[in-house]
Amino acid sequence: MITILLIFAIAFVLSWVPALVLYLVARRRESGDRVTTCPETRKTAVVRLDAGHAAWTDLRGEKELRLESCSRWPERADCGRECLREVETAPDGCLVRERLESFYRGARCALCGLWIGSLHWFEIRPGLLTPERHLVSWVEIPAADLPAALAVSRPVCSDCYVAKSFRENVPDSAIDDAPRRVNRKKIHASGPTA
Repeated sequence: MITILLIFAIAFVLSWVPALVLYLVARRRESGDRVTTCPETRKTAVVRLDAGHAAWTDLRGEKELRLESCSRWPERADCGRECLREVETAPDGCLVRERLESFYRGARCALCGLWIGSLHWFEIRPGLLTPERHLVSWVEIPAADLPAALAVSRPVCSDCYVAKSFRENVPDSAIDDAPRRVNRKKIHASGPTA
């Protein structure tokens, strides 16, 4: 009898695994900072959705978005939250990470001219070259200013970003060779040399 109850208990727990996976995927999709235009002030605002609530209501089939935070709070916490319409209708959901990925997708590095490709979020990230020729990481730019920065800046690959940052931060330790084109895919594919 205990064996049958144990089997039913295990089956019950395992039956919830797909729902849990769907919930976690939906929660990940709804999380992150979003850059919107505030309908009241017509200025940029950074909002964050209640990702858990959005994921749960999405699983139930009646997706409902609500704000968890806004850059205009607490002063304007009593607003009508009309910015949620922009989040719902935008193809990228106004997500900062989606806008960054679309900025770098298919772009060439402003310094070396190589294709940047897709972003790898857990590796060294590419940077931005400002019109003043300063190299910055997008992490240094507040999310509210990011759309304007992407509009005027040029993309820089992660290799050039690291090299140029090293030259700027530790100029006495950097030695510059003549620039040459390097096939990074060939180098990374062959692995470390002995």
